[in-house]
Amino acid sequence: MAWRMEEYRTAGGETPVRTFIAGLPVDAKAEAIALIKLAETLGNKLREPQSKALGDGLFELRRNQVRLFYTFEPGQIIRLLGGMVKKQDRIPVDVLAQMRGYQKDARERVKKAKTEKKG
Repeated sequence: MAWRMEEYRTAGGETPVRTFIAGLPVDAKAEAIALIKLAETLGNKLREPQSKALGDGLFELRRNQVRLFYTFEPGQIIRLLGGMVKKQDRIPVDVLAQMRGYQKDARERVKKAKTEKKG
């Protein structure tokens, strides 16, 4: 069964990953799309060098030029959070903090939806 890809949406309605991909040059956009399709097919079986765990449930999809950040959610869902163009080996602190903020917000929404479903 394929994994379902969903995009994180901010409270203001923005989808950071979609905005990021839209702004990429054609070759980098192709890399991003290929990574997403690979993750959709392999899900949690995807490993390095295409995927790397960053701790506490945050992962990155990796290719030559781009990094896409994502989490897993119940029901075989991969939540795409955002991305960055790779300029160095390390993820800048501000980018990582922003992705962790998106991750936290997404988790809280899943938890809230679960609670509302029960009640």
